[in-house]
Amino acid sequence: MMRTIRTLVVDDERYAREELTYLLSKFPDVQVVGEAESGEAAILKTVQLMPDVVFLDVEMPKMNGVEVAKVLVELKKVPLIIFATAYPQFAAEAFRINAIDYLLKPYDEEQLKQTIHRIEKIVYPSLPPDTAEKLGKLAVEADGEIDYILPQDILYMYRDEKVTKIITRTDNYEIRTTLKELESRLVPFSFFRIHKGYLVNLIYVSRLTPWFNGAYRLELEGLDEKLSVSRNYVKNLRERLEL
Repeated sequence: MMRTIRTLVVDDERYAREELTYLLSKFPDVQVVGEAESGEAAILKTVQLMPDVVFLDVEMPKMNGVEVAKVLVELKKVPLIIFATAYPQFAAEAFRINAIDYLLKPYDEEQLKQTIHRIEKIVYPSLPPDTAEKLGKLAVEADGEIDYILPQDILYMYRDEKVTKIITRTDNYEIRTTLKELESRLVPFSFFRIHKGYLVNLIYVSRLTPWFNGAYRLELEGLDEKLSVSRNYVKNLRERLEL
């Protein structure tokens, strides 16, 4: 099963983001999990999505790519950084902050291919076969048929008596796999336990609201229902979500 390199594309120009996203789509093991149009948004999305790689435009207003990179290298989970720019004079400074590559615009597909190979060697230096199999889609069997769910499409999941219910952006599923087992399978993705019986996808978290006795209510994008966050998990949740 194909391995997945979670990637964030950052550029203040929409067409530049679309071009790079299109070029990256040609690599089966690269998954663009988000885009950002400013330095501030790039930092927030890196914290929230925890990508393996950030393709970072250098020339952006207010906060340029080099300034963004200096923040990213201080995070708990530091992504690989690839600078992309039309200005080669930034190369020296880029490598001083541990960027692994430097792409010049307009993009050269052969150079991008070499960059992806370099990323693969760093992200998966010696990945065992059984681990690689866990980086694909989640199999859900019902009525003799098997549906395959992309982890990034899951909003949250919870345990209800003897079944685990999975809520995605478009459908709901029930499986007998325990929440604990699913949690271990989804380690490479942005899932977090907010309660003994609930796992949420941090990609979709939009708001935390104080509730009572130190607990919080959590809101997810595209979901009217509010989920309860046990006070035992609040501190770690905020550490995962915030700078």
